[in-house]
Amino acid sequence: MKTVQSDQPLISILMNCYNGETYLREALESVVAQSYRNWELIFWDNQSTDGSAEILKSYCEPRFKYFYAPRHTMLYEARNYALEQAQGEFISFLDVDDWWKPEKLEKQIPLFDDPEVGIVSANFYFVNERKNTERDWINWSVPTGRVLNALLSHCFVGLLTLMVRRSAIDQLEYPCDPRYHIIGDFDLVIRLAVNWKLDFISQPVAFYRWHGKNESILCSERELTELGTWYSEMKEHPVISIQPGFRIIFDRLNYLKGMQLVSERDRFGAYTVWRSLKWSKLKSKLFLAMLLPLPVLKLLRQ
Repeated sequence: MKTVQSDQPLISILMNCYNGETYLREALESVVAQSYRNWELIFWDNQSTDGSAEILKSYCEPRFKYFYAPRHTMLYEARNYALEQAQGEFISFLDVDDWWKPEKLEKQIPLFDDPEVGIVSANFYFVNERKNTERDWINWSVPTGRVLNALLSHCFVGLLTLMVRRSAIDQLEYPCDPRYHIIGDFDLVIRLAVNWKLDFISQPVAFYRWHGKNESILCSERELTELGTWYSEMKEHPVISIQPGFRIIFDRLNYLKGMQLVSERDRFGAYTVWRSLKWSKLKSKLFLAMLLPLPVLKLLRQ
C-alpha cells in the first residue's frame, strides 16, 4: 500500500449496500485503485442477506469500515446513517453497481481550493449492460459556479461522481431527506446549491452501470410520488421556488405522470397530461410514447 500523504484531506466514501454482491467487488477494486490515498470507505450494510458482507470483509484493507444496520431502512435514511460514521472533510458516494476511474478522487479534490465551492461533480460513462454499449452521459457544456437554476432545469449531477464539502452538509437543516428512496441525491444537491458554488470535470471519471434492475427503474412509481412531495413542499422555499427552472420540475412531474398512464394503457389520461405540458423535449417524448405499442416502448427503454 502506498503511504498516505499527511497533507491530503480525508475523503469519506459512502457505500450503501443491500444485497449487492453481483457487482460489489468491481466497485471495491475501483476504490482501492484510487491514486488519491487518504480516504476511508464507510460501508453501510442495510441488512443484506447475500454474500455482500463476506466480499467486503475478504479485503485486508484498514480503510474499509463495515457497519451493519440495526434495521432495514429507506436508502437515504441509510445514507444518513453512513454519513454519521464518516470522519472526512469531504464526502463522496459510490453505489455497489458502479465504479470509478483510478484518478477520480485526485481530479476532484483540487477544485475545493475555492472556499465557496461546496459541490464537485463530473461526467461519467453510461454503460448499458443489456445492449453492451457505453457512452458519455453528458455531451454539452456544463455551467459552474452559482448554478441553482441550471440544476433545477436539468440536474446534471450524478451521485457516483458527487463530492461534497462536509461543512456544507453540516450547514443544512438536515442532510439527506430520510423519506426519499429515489430522489434523495437530487434534493440534497439542490439544497446545497442554494448557498454553495459547484465545479465540474467534463472528462468522465466513473462508470454508471445500467442493468435493468437499478433502483430508479424498479421504483419508477416511487420517483413520481417522491417528486410530487418534493415539489409541493419546495413551493414554500423562498429561494428555490422563485427560480425559473422550478417550473421545469412541474413539467417533469407531469411527464412522469403521463408515462405512468401510458404504462397503465390509459392513453386518454396520458393525452390529457400531454396537453398540459408546454412544448419541450419532454412533451415530444410523451407524444412518441403514446403512439408506440407498449411492448415496443418497453424495449426502447431498455
